[in-house]
Amino acid sequence: MSTYDASFRIWRGDAEGGELRDFTVEVHDGEVVLDIVHRLQATQASDLAVRWNCKAGKCGSCSAEVNGRPRLMCMTRMSTFERSETITVTPLRAFPVVRDLVTDVSFNYQKAREVPAFVPPEGVAPGAYRMQQIDVERSQEFRKCIECFLCQDTCHVVRDHEENKGAFAGPRFLMRVAELDMHPLDAAAEAGLDRSRTAQEEHGLGYCNITKCCTEVCPEGIRITDNALIPLKERAVDRKYDPLVWLGNKIRRRSDDR
Repeated sequence: MSTYDASFRIWRGDAEGGELRDFTVEVHDGEVVLDIVHRLQATQASDLAVRWNCKAGKCGSCSAEVNGRPRLMCMTRMSTFERSETITVTPLRAFPVVRDLVTDVSFNYQKAREVPAFVPPEGVAPGAYRMQQIDVERSQEFRKCIECFLCQDTCHVVRDHEENKGAFAGPRFLMRVAELDMHPLDAAAEAGLDRSRTAQEEHGLGYCNITKCCTEVCPEGIRITDNALIPLKERAVDRKYDPLVWLGNKIRRRSDDR
């Protein structure tokens, strides 16, 4: 097994402020960035704060920015960098720092609570739900999300504009709205909930300008922009501006009032 010494620059600090500090640490073949962070904890910086759990790319806990790009540290192999390169590891920029590489991501859980849940179809028992395979496949991709919040971090709407957080759910939760809107058994419309309209008016869909930065950093390869956000935008526009849809809604409302 070959080894070499790598130059690392790690952000150290808390909510009050901090700085980048330089370390030289041994690297072994096949290791990932999280291995190196653990070795730093064991040998040079025992008080270094880092969040992690599975080390298998499935829990989403070890999100950080490596050389400025949002990544999972456990899935970022050291072999992707030049041995002479200085590797910089910093906390997720879009969220408040707790300490060192740990950030407060409670913003995301707040947004999750704001998305109305699946509405069961009336008169159909849970064990009797039936869907076509093609309908399952449409939203199955979105179920792969591990909630690492890398897409939320890289989205410039919240990354560069803190004031937008109140009105914008971010790509992860707009994807959740799209998933429910595509669900053939979701009875939200019958319950008076228009998911496309609420995506626009309550979750800030209009803020998204489809730069695809969220798709680029997704460790699960979910095509967030192409398969969730763009179709959701198209449905929102159709329902708001299509004259036939507008007329149909008018007729339906008049019928309901009788």
